[in-house]
Amino acid sequence: MASSPAPSASGEQSQLHGQKPLEQITFRFCSECSNMLYPKEDEADRKLMFTCRTCNFSEEATSSCIFRNVLNNAAGETAGVTQDVGSDPTLPREQRTCPSCNHGEAVFFQSQQRSAETGMKLFYVCCYCGNIYQ
Repeated sequence: MASSPAPSASGEQSQLHGQKPLEQITFRFCSECSNMLYPKEDEADRKLMFTCRTCNFSEEATSSCIFRNVLNNAAGETAGVTQDVGSDPTLPREQRTCPSCNHGEAVFFQSQQRSAETGMKLFYVCCYCGNIYQ
C-alpha cells in the first residue's frame, strides 16, 4: 500500500473569500505497514519528516503545513432555531399569515446575527407548519 498523495491545492473555499487557494491537508499512511504517519523533525538535517510509529518508516514532508484550523464565524441569522419554536408559550405571537400554509399565527424573534452593519431583523415561525420567514 502506497502512502497517501502529497497535499494538493484546493481553492474552493478560499476563492470565495478572495484569498489564495488553501493547501489541502491529508492524512498520510506508511507504505510498509499501512499505519498512520506522524510529523517529526529530523534534527540533524532540520527537515520535517513523516514517520511511522510502528515500523519507523520515514519520508520527507513535501509541505511544511501539517495542520490547519479553519474557523467559520459566520453564524446564520436563524442559527439554532428549530421548527418547534412555534409551540413555545414564552415567545411573543402575532397574527401574521404564513406564506407556505396560509395559517394566521406566528411567533417572532430577532435575528441572531450580531454585527454593526446588520439592522434589527424580525423572523417569524409559523405555529402550524414551522416555516421560518421574514
